[in-house]
Amino acid sequence: MDSEMVLVLDCGSTNLRAAAVNPRGEIVAQASRPNRSLPQPGGKPGWTVWDLEEILRKLSQASREVSSTVGPENVKALILTTWGADGAPVRRDGSLTYHPISWMCPRTKGIASEILKWMDAWDIFRITGYQVISFNTLLRLIWLRRHCPKALEEAYTWLMMPGLLVQRLTGEFHIEPTSGSTMMTMDLKRRDWSSTMLELAGLDAGFFPEWSQPGDVIGYTTEAASRRFMVPRGTPVIVGGHDTQFAILGSCAQAGYLTLSSGTWEILGVRVDAFKPTRIGFENGLIIEADVQPSLWNPQILMMGSAVLEWIREMLFAEIERGDYAAMIKEAEEAPPGANGLFLVPSFVKESGPTRKFKTLGTLLGLTLRTKRGHIYRAALEGLSFQLREAVKILTEATGFKAQGIRVVGGGSKNDLWNRIRADVTGLPISVPVREESTVLGAAMVAFLGIGRYSSLEEAGEAMRPNERTFRPGVNKELYDGLFKRYSE
Repeated sequence: MDSEMVLVLDCGSTNLRAAAVNPRGEIVAQASRPNRSLPQPGGKPGWTVWDLEEILRKLSQASREVSSTVGPENVKALILTTWGADGAPVRRDGSLTYHPISWMCPRTKGIASEILKWMDAWDIFRITGYQVISFNTLLRLIWLRRHCPKALEEAYTWLMMPGLLVQRLTGEFHIEPTSGSTMMTMDLKRRDWSSTMLELAGLDAGFFPEWSQPGDVIGYTTEAASRRFMVPRGTPVIVGGHDTQFAILGSCAQAGYLTLSSGTWEILGVRVDAFKPTRIGFENGLIIEADVQPSLWNPQILMMGSAVLEWIREMLFAEIERGDYAAMIKEAEEAPPGANGLFLVPSFVKESGPTRKFKTLGTLLGLTLRTKRGHIYRAALEGLSFQLREAVKILTEATGFKAQGIRVVGGGSKNDLWNRIRADVTGLPISVPVREESTVLGAAMVAFLGIGRYSSLEEAGEAMRPNERTFRPGVNKELYDGLFKRYSE
């Protein structure tokens, strides 16, 4: 066992994980706990927030489990990644002035429509790289200004989810561009705040912490945090950030390959060396975020992913435990390609994905009395793959990037049937790393850079790159070409 390790706290909206990673990129030990948003105490029906203390409790449990396995003395650094868009205002002592509002909360839907009366959507995209989506952080800030101004008036600053958790570990306040770029408040070309956007919420750049960069040492674990997480006192805490960008980095995608981060949501992205918003990208739902490296940006398409499959499990496979897809996959494999004429359009959130401009909602077409639940699950895999093909087309036209293949990472990369369908539908090879945990790997690369184990991310990537499997287009490609034409109509 390599005695030098970094501890990655990978926080997703449905799963919280701690993982000890060695310099070869191997996960030596890991533990996880479920995560969920909760109804807001005293809030209106449907309002959801995050319980920061519950998240910290579960993370510390997972951390202690991992640390006790590898030995606390072997943990040389800690780094944290989370989902984007969510954050909260805090006082100087780090206490919250308002709950972290969940991206699933509907309270800002009206503001999402209203903001388009103040600014043209193209101008917003041209500045921030972001589409107007109901969960944009800026909309939460506007909502607080209107409905709970005291929360902003009492606040010392605003922290995104990585900042909220790191503050509890170190006592330090920070924000970094990968999370900041999910807020719809940045002048993304300059990788700095946009006064134009902040003014919409009655704020200015002085309200936020100074920028940190991934790989910086933001601080060191306090005595209390060291005990709670079972790491050495004063362990360096390295700046992490938004999980999507770390997954793109940790995918170690080959030259010419797009990266598909496949989880609850799917994000198809690429790393480019310039911020170039285009009309084609804007009109087709493209968003652009700041890459982990300061000289790069990540154009990407955000679309529904395994949330659709989870909905099918809950509705039709209720006897199967959450996350156990083997039985569902078996029934889908028994259904023929094309699912007997069944089509599923996976636009369960109409503001996202390639169908965004049409405001299309999730749709199931072609049901008959002979339709079985396996047909529906297969139709969902095919519909998600048609969505991917459309996203590849948009990303290619918007950026000029010529895709030679797709690197698939995340939980959705574990489904071999889905990978075969992806290859057949897109006509591109699908490359899947043997170690699926690309967010963890990307974060570990940055952490080892932060403590000087590697001199560059390129060196870290060479040392930590995982082996891979490749799925190539097969005999069903021609069939799916015809089905995609019908799907697109």
